[in-house]
Amino acid sequence: MNLCRVLGTVVATEKLPIFEGRKLLVVQPLDELQQPQGKSYVAIDHTSCAGKGDVVLVMNEGGGVRMTLKEPAAPIRSLIVGVVDAVDVG
Repeated sequence: MNLCRVLGTVVATEKLPIFEGRKLLVVQPLDELQQPQGKSYVAIDHTSCAGKGDVVLVMNEGGGVRMTLKEPAAPIRSLIVGVVDAVDVG
């Protein structure tokens, strides 16, 4: 699982059927202090409520994502599984 910030939305007129009705978002990985870390990538929003600027929790392991979505053959690697309310680093 990765902590990420949503940078924006991906819009595509043509896509695989598995992506129909699913929101695609560009996310930036964050470190524990919510500073950018590494390259951004595209994730599917499973929560349906994440938007630009939100901090989200991303499952970034294809097998687990496909099991969660019950789509064993889907070409999906990253899935937003929650919007983060707060991060407390003690």
